[in-house]
Amino acid sequence: MDTFKASYIKLYEEGTLLKRVKEAKKHLTECYLCPHECGVDRSRGVGFCKAKDEAIVSTYGPHFGEEDVLVGYRGSGTIFFGYCNMRCVFCQNYELSFGGEGRTVSNEELANIMLFIQNHYRCHNINLVSPTHFIPNIIEAIYIAVGKGLYLPIVYNTGGYERVEVLRSLEGIVDIYMPDFKYSSSELAAKYSKAPDYPNKAKLALKEMDSQVGGLKVDDKGIAYKGLLIRHLMLPGNVEDTKEVLKFIKGELSSDCLVNLMNQYYPTHRAFEYYELSRRLGFNEYKEAYTFGERLGLRLD
Repeated sequence: MDTFKASYIKLYEEGTLLKRVKEAKKHLTECYLCPHECGVDRSRGVGFCKAKDEAIVSTYGPHFGEEDVLVGYRGSGTIFFGYCNMRCVFCQNYELSFGGEGRTVSNEELANIMLFIQNHYRCHNINLVSPTHFIPNIIEAIYIAVGKGLYLPIVYNTGGYERVEVLRSLEGIVDIYMPDFKYSSSELAAKYSKAPDYPNKAKLALKEMDSQVGGLKVDDKGIAYKGLLIRHLMLPGNVEDTKEVLKFIKGELSSDCLVNLMNQYYPTHRAFEYYELSRRLGFNEYKEAYTFGERLGLRLD
């Protein structure tokens, strides 16, 4: 992985990356980055996500709690951003996602953070957590960092609520897409995340991501360098919705995309306001869903 050269280097050399920076910055004065399409001038106010025109970074550094294909032996170089374009009642990082916990950083400083992760921590990738609302800042930071020697794969670690048009501006910049696919049911999406159109938007986004990078590819050490890795956090009492999520992945996406069927749900934030979410996921619920995924022939993590 140390010899990997990301495709954004070619975009930088041919001048395309700078053009992407200029286009992305238009969203800072009229923001349509995500399906909320607030249209707000973020230099003067805020929309649904509450983010302004400068990035907020909560923490950064090696993370060893991600999937093995990202962690490797030196960790995934995560950058946790403040705020989020969703409102999940069971959010485990609600201090960041709802409260915007963190500090404001310039795009130059964000670029230096990426380089510090690469050159000091020597992580295997740059893992952008909840990046959607800061895409203009991120693209410019990558542009700055490439000029100073950035080469690591970029991981786009998202809740899955994306606009296809915006994702297309990331083609050749993002090497690994790691979206959540939270729900197949619009009723659940509306109830728990205030995003009734989430299933439709997520499905379109997943197809676009797949068309850009295909299934997940790993090097001879088992470390991912390109492709699609999908996360689905199982919620208690929702095995049937999980099955619909898995059927979509099987039927519509590359057969070699990696699926992490996650069983670590626990009630937090506002989950206790919903009786059905106020317990842990049962072992038999997870086993039923995992077995279903195996029978479909999915590549399960």
